[in-house]
Amino acid sequence: MSTIESFFSLFSKPIFAISNIFNSLGAFILFSLKLIPLSFKAPYRLKEIFIQIDSIGIGSIGVIALTGIFTGMVEAVQLYQGFHEFGAENIMGYTIFISISKELGPVFAGLMVTSRAISAMAAELGTMRVTEQIDALDVLAVDSKKYLIIPRIIATTISLPILVALFDFLGNISAYFISTYALGVNQTSYTQTISQFLNYSEIFSGILKGAIFGWMISSIGTYIGYTAGGGAKGVGVATTNAVVYSAIMVFVLDYFLSALFLFLNW
Repeated sequence: MSTIESFFSLFSKPIFAISNIFNSLGAFILFSLKLIPLSFKAPYRLKEIFIQIDSIGIGSIGVIALTGIFTGMVEAVQLYQGFHEFGAENIMGYTIFISISKELGPVFAGLMVTSRAISAMAAELGTMRVTEQIDALDVLAVDSKKYLIIPRIIATTISLPILVALFDFLGNISAYFISTYALGVNQTSYTQTISQFLNYSEIFSGILKGAIFGWMISSIGTYIGYTAGGGAKGVGVATTNAVVYSAIMVFVLDYFLSALFLFLNW
């Protein structure tokens, strides 16, 4: 291979990689835009939505509860170490409450649902694609997107804010008990700082993040699974990509939403 060919080969690979990323992003955006009118078009398939809520939402309660409890406990221990150095343990209550409600709750709940439900969602749809079950639905004049994708997106968008609220509750309760009973923080001061400084819009912003995260990660998971190919290996790759891209998008959206809420003074 000549020097010129080696030079162009070296620079063509990242160019093609970037091109593929933009092509995939464009295809995903077009795919998502086509789903919006389908969400409001009959039939609404409520039974399928409730089945998915049971699988995605109720099925994730256990892992969300454990994650929330131990996150609150760790938050209490770590913040106590910092605040104790300055004798400011009395303001731990509000600091822990706001950090869990606005950031840790929606982000950790989104990641847990991604690892548990979105991965399964992508694997299931990917398997249906490579075994031509989706093609069979289309041949039978059943809108496969309406039947397979819309219920999953709606169910995740409904379930995740509820799971965020559960995470917030258990995280703050566990942090309270560790702070006051194990670390000796004054109970009255702990709760008074919350009631004094808390703005309820801060709780709402975290729950709203959960709804937005739910819509985004379910859209990513269903798109990757629905468009999977390449047999069993392709399904494995699709499942991995769904988890990775969904987790990354949770953090990306968290930054932009946090900046927006700061601008809006939420």
